[in-house]
Amino acid sequence: MEKGLKEAIGRTGGGGDPRELWREITARRLLRPSHPHPVHQLVYYSVYADYDATAHGPPLYWFPSLYQAKCTNLGRLMETHGSKLLGALYKDPITSFSLFQSFSAEHPEVYWSLVLKELSIQFREAPKCILDTSDKSKHGGSWLPGSVLNIAECCLMSTNYPRKEDNSLAIVWRDENCDDSQVNQMTLKELREQVMLVANALDTIFSKGDAIAIDMPMTVNAVIIYLAIVLAGFVVVSIADSFVAKEIATRLRVSRAKAIFTQDFIVRGGRRFPLYSRVIDAEPPKAIVIPASGKDVGVQLRKQDLSWNEFVSCVNHLPRPNSYSPVYLPIDSTTNILFSSGTTGDPKAIPWTHLSPMRCAADSWAHCNVQAGDVFCWPTNLGWVMGPIVLYSCFLTGATLALYHGSPLGRSFGKFVQDAGVTTLGTVPSLVKTWKNTLCMEGLDWSKITSFASTGEASNVDDDLWLSSRAYYKPIVECCGGTELGSSYIQGSLQQPQAFGAFSSASMTTAFVILDENGVPYDISPVSEMVIIFPSPALPNDQACIGEVGLFPRYLGATDRLLNADHEEVYFKGMPMFKGMVIDGETSSNLIHHVYRPCLFLKLRRHGDILKRTAGGYFIVQGRADDTMNLGGIKTSSVEIERVCDRAHESILETAAVTAAPPIGGPEQLAIFVVLKKGYNSEPDRLKMLFSRAIQINLNPLFKVNFVKIVPEFPRTASNKLLRRVLRDQLKHDLHNIHSKL
Repeated sequence: MEKGLKEAIGRTGGGGDPRELWREITARRLLRPSHPHPVHQLVYYSVYADYDATAHGPPLYWFPSLYQAKCTNLGRLMETHGSKLLGALYKDPITSFSLFQSFSAEHPEVYWSLVLKELSIQFREAPKCILDTSDKSKHGGSWLPGSVLNIAECCLMSTNYPRKEDNSLAIVWRDENCDDSQVNQMTLKELREQVMLVANALDTIFSKGDAIAIDMPMTVNAVIIYLAIVLAGFVVVSIADSFVAKEIATRLRVSRAKAIFTQDFIVRGGRRFPLYSRVIDAEPPKAIVIPASGKDVGVQLRKQDLSWNEFVSCVNHLPRPNSYSPVYLPIDSTTNILFSSGTTGDPKAIPWTHLSPMRCAADSWAHCNVQAGDVFCWPTNLGWVMGPIVLYSCFLTGATLALYHGSPLGRSFGKFVQDAGVTTLGTVPSLVKTWKNTLCMEGLDWSKITSFASTGEASNVDDDLWLSSRAYYKPIVECCGGTELGSSYIQGSLQQPQAFGAFSSASMTTAFVILDENGVPYDISPVSEMVIIFPSPALPNDQACIGEVGLFPRYLGATDRLLNADHEEVYFKGMPMFKGMVIDGETSSNLIHHVYRPCLFLKLRRHGDILKRTAGGYFIVQGRADDTMNLGGIKTSSVEIERVCDRAHESILETAAVTAAPPIGGPEQLAIFVVLKKGYNSEPDRLKMLFSRAIQINLNPLFKVNFVKIVPEFPRTASNKLLRRVLRDQLKHDLHNIHSKL
């Protein structure tokens, strides 16, 4: 390797641009997965030792070749239609990517008319148009109005393009503790038959439109049940299998679920953890219970509940139980109710329509390059948005869904990734940190992986360095969005160089602005003083700035209603009006000649992220504009944490919960500031144990308290409002001091 490094330094001019040197090193595969991580660290940090990120943007680690860019899904689309849409401005998928992304945001109806043909979408009744903006009650207009379909049927049918045949692999999976066994396989035909059998069974018990919950690990059975509920015209209610009974009960009540699918136990690390007993503590009307292992459930069921075997036997009398006629519904019909805990009180109940699956599949197609023949694995749960996203991203593109029935924390999961031939691996940063720190993935072959994806938390640069190096420095596509958007508003792109822990672009068709502290967008045209939607070729998009993001509301797949909250108040109240300049034009010989025209006044959509734009046009999420915090990829509020901690011990007067990311980046750290009652003394370590236990019992067993600090009083405003911002700054200062001593 030493000789190769010297040659690379010589070819790139030694003291020249470090990005070119790193590009040479990775292109020649001088660093290999077999090299210890300290070697990768030494080379990477040495190459970028004198790099000025303030002037040039974050250090880059992956660079697309023109050949690679042209072979991607989006590259093919650009090569086919770029010249027709952009005229002489189009050069190639790399040079013209930002312009093409801008065009997609300014003409989303054109982009979607092309991309929907690339996905496994078949309408029972075709839409009248792509986008109808005549209904002024909807900020973003109406998408695909008049269309009728069933999105689950689209997942299950054979199509010529994307290439989906009955014998195509739909799902591959492996059970925990079966490392040496063959990977299990299910074809598209087998999946379709299983889904239709369950759909027939559902019809024997429920009425069309009923909400039916799923609270179980993301297994093959869970996926079958999910698709069957949608295929049969019911509504899925997504509940994470980590929730305590109180949280399950809240979601059942808000959604008015008629029943819940669950398991008797959850099997992790060779141990069995009760799930059915926790579910029935939430008092669901009916539970259908799948055995975690074996053929029979291992618990005593309530009188009104059914075992899986009893449930599927409901169709024994049918002549063709594996055949089913899908229920076709209007495009804006609800298919799935998901939940977000971004505010206090009940979690927001977010309805997904048939549009949301199209959005998440299209973004995976465009940004992660998921396509027919790929194997896509993302350890997650149907209770969180990533569960439905990865499901639809596979079945609407023709890719194979890879599921591991067990914990993703150890080597067994990594061996499954190897044996299943995973080509796209999705992660959350805390999971990557565990893999790196435990050395559990050493010696495994992940060379079939062509890209990684990451979401849920802020990424740590060094952890991402380790992850990318496992597959000869393949790109990690960072994703940031929300349940209410159906996907991500910023992502990485395989048409652009990538930087660790940063986002390189708005997602396709997405436009946004960054607002200063006065709510004024940073991107102002010096000529017209009109806001220009991001990104625009009329302005440099690398102006460094930081502020709250405001989304352009014409966003296919985003919600236009909430079941238990005022959608207008949550996402639009108090947001500034948007008056922009958009590229439009006159069409001649299929070429659009660009001219600028003012667009209509539109109100920006609130998302709540504080976004930093760096030099070079990259983005880093800085946290939330409100007091919502992100713990292990799960959003919750400070108030919810504080209510639990206030009751943890009699010595506590009040608590304040804040989070901050470490100076080196990575997931947010939870700190509890405590004011004790007079006459009481306590130790931070003891309180940390008490708080962690209380939070895990009452809120979520995945939450962990990292720091406790006892203070005499809290900083407050003149009106007695708690200044969490001051405490957050104090936490950042303490984290910096801790890191500097390491």
